Amino acid sequence: MFIDEVKINVKAGDGGAGCASFRREAHVPKGGPDGGDGGPGGDVVLEADGTLTTLIDYHYKRHFKAVRGTHGKGAGKDGAHGPDLVLRVPKGTLVRDADTGELLGDLTRDGQRFIVARGGGGGLGNRHFVTATRRAPTFAELGEPGEERWIELELKLLADAALVGLPSVGKSSLIARVSAARPKIADYPFTTLVPNLGVVSSGDRSFVIADVPGLIEGASEGAGLGHAFLRHIERTALILHVVDLSGSYEGRDPIEDLAIIDGELAAHAEELAVRPQIVVGNKIDVEGAAENSERVAAWCAERERPYFAVSAVTGDGIGPLVRAVAEAVHEIREALPVESAEFDAEYVHAQGRGREVTVARAIDGGWDVMGPGIERAVIKTDMTNEEAVAYLQRRLIKMGIETRLIAAGALDGDTVHIGPVSFVFESHAGDGEGRG
Repeated sequence: MFIDEVKINVKAGDGGAGCASFRREAHVPKGGPDGGDGGPGGDVVLEADGTLTTLIDYHYKRHFKAVRGTHGKGAGKDGAHGPDLVLRVPKGTLVRDADTGELLGDLTRDGQRFIVARGGGGGLGNRHFVTATRRAPTFAELGEPGEERWIELELKLLADAALVGLPSVGKSSLIARVSAARPKIADYPFTTLVPNLGVVSSGDRSFVIADVPGLIEGASEGAGLGHAFLRHIERTALILHVVDLSGSYEGRDPIEDLAIIDGELAAHAEELAVRPQIVVGNKIDVEGAAENSERVAAWCAERERPYFAVSAVTGDGIGPLVRAVAEAVHEIREALPVESAEFDAEYVHAQGRGREVTVARAIDGGWDVMGPGIERAVIKTDMTNEEAVAYLQRRLIKMGIETRLIAAGALDGDTVHIGPVSFVFESHAGDGEGRG
């Protein structure tokens, strides 16, 4: 089954919790805190694999979760990093955020990797919270939750040349003639329902050719499976426009067929209208095809398009066509710029360490305090530990959160939301501890 569009949920691993522990050894009556840190959670990573040609692995399973980091232990033992979850996808896969439609990555090279969800950071052990006045902290940080999101994967085949044309013009027969690909071939329209790829050799050169299912008039507007098929032409360097010279199917005229496909390509994407194109007149062996071939040759000459008359059945004209395509592909490759590394950078999402903080009125009449740094601090606080909560309160005061809330109009008793946690606001009463 050929699948070229899927929507999946990815969840990175949560970070492990830090440990609250104290040194316990013989003859050491007052051992200090020695809690280890939690390990970071595993990332979810997409990796391009040149051996894959479909997204079928993600058609039946939609949820993928990386392993969490392990918790810290006593004696200063840090938790282990959760292993990354690597999801293999075909080359040519686009990655989009399912909620916003934002293009996140474009995996075009074999082995290229892209972090689509980052694992949560591990929590710090209690040894990190020792101060001159806090000699024996009994609290440690929790681990951060790993990122979770829905993403859309869209495959656009990576081929050097694409065979396009109306149904039953002989595209499948052509790819079977010039390569080892063995698509289904029959004498009725729409035999090919999915794209096929084949590797063609010509001397010391080779190229990848794609057989795109037959287009029909209105394909650019979604007629038939137009959009699904046209997407696979977008990445090809060269278009091989195949027409039926015999006129045997529904009495079609090859000149009219050429105009129909040209119009659909241009309507789908303007750049396809100027993409290098070779016209291939197929079925030259059929009686009456020679006259149509002369007409097509004249039509191509007016537009300065190379033209080859061939027979996929007998092999007539195939050799010159293959050599011309190999040469054209070689020239196009030579003219291409060096591959861009635009999407090689690791993905960075909302989980951050920024200090930016905003205070705004909440829907329920309370207050929303937002900012990656402050939300991260709250998430990693163990709300069941009074000492940990007191430590967080002091941090909020030092960060100026209380001042920001008062300036915005917050009153004692108002509800304050920070990340997933809600507090009752009480302005600082000068007791040195601070309440938030």
